[in-house]
Amino acid sequence: MGLFIKRFYIYQKERFPFATHGLLIAAFSFSAISYSRICRGAEGFIAWQPYLICIFNTIGMFLLLRICDEHKDAEDDKLYRSYLPVPRGIISLQELKYIGFFVAGLQITVQILTYPHMLILYFVAMLYMMLMLKEFFVVEWLRKRQFWYVVSHMLIIPLVDVYASGYDWFIAGAAAPKGLIFFFLVSFMSGIVLEIGRKIKIPEKEEPGVISYTNLMGHKKAPVYWILCLFGSMLLAMAACYYAKYNIVPYIILAVLFISCCIPALMFRNNMQTKYAKQIEISSGIWSLCMYLILGAGPMIGKLI
Repeated sequence: MGLFIKRFYIYQKERFPFATHGLLIAAFSFSAISYSRICRGAEGFIAWQPYLICIFNTIGMFLLLRICDEHKDAEDDKLYRSYLPVPRGIISLQELKYIGFFVAGLQITVQILTYPHMLILYFVAMLYMMLMLKEFFVVEWLRKRQFWYVVSHMLIIPLVDVYASGYDWFIAGAAAPKGLIFFFLVSFMSGIVLEIGRKIKIPEKEEPGVISYTNLMGHKKAPVYWILCLFGSMLLAMAACYYAKYNIVPYIILAVLFISCCIPALMFRNNMQTKYAKQIEISSGIWSLCMYLILGAGPMIGKLI
């Protein structure tokens, strides 16, 4: 048992670091619930018990998504990414499957004992995740069309958003506020920003059989597409701010943040270096986290203080 824990620790450190992912997912959940309450005009934040359950279940959902990806990409990883934990034997797919069943069972049990009606939103997200695992039964079609592959897989993020925000409106028996559509779209676009941002590489770092957007689009075009996705995310975030009737401050922060995040992409386009590619990846993560802080967490904390 001790050896398994040690191996799983190595796995999570490389593929799903609980510390950093947990922080981002906690902010994600807090923001989704906060934005829902602000749009509904509800006072304060929800009780801490449902919020902690929400964090536990959303972290579990993203872990299950990681495990599904390990199974879905197993053949490609074995051929082209032998340095990853599963191909090099740190942990097996069978062990990950058992972990997945345990996590899902624990999630369902917790929800039955606390907020059983949340299982409706949970199972919607899980059903979509299972379809993703099977590549929607059109494996070859999707692999030849990277745009639709990314779009179909990024839709899981708004579905988890629906689930997380449901700890406000769904538990309260209220209709989902219409403004949440903008929040969900921001989550979707931020997911695409993250996806493209982490797969921009210099020519020397391209790996055979491993998809990168610099390889697909070209090393000059990929950072431009990333900036366009960043711009789309910013416009949607501004629409979400407008619907929630925020003052001018979030708009200014969004504009400054957008310009700041664009700098490494422009630098990479003019001078392809590993440090600029890494800065694009870091900027993608900062952008995603800041979206949640600006749209929901920040305004809610301001109201609670």
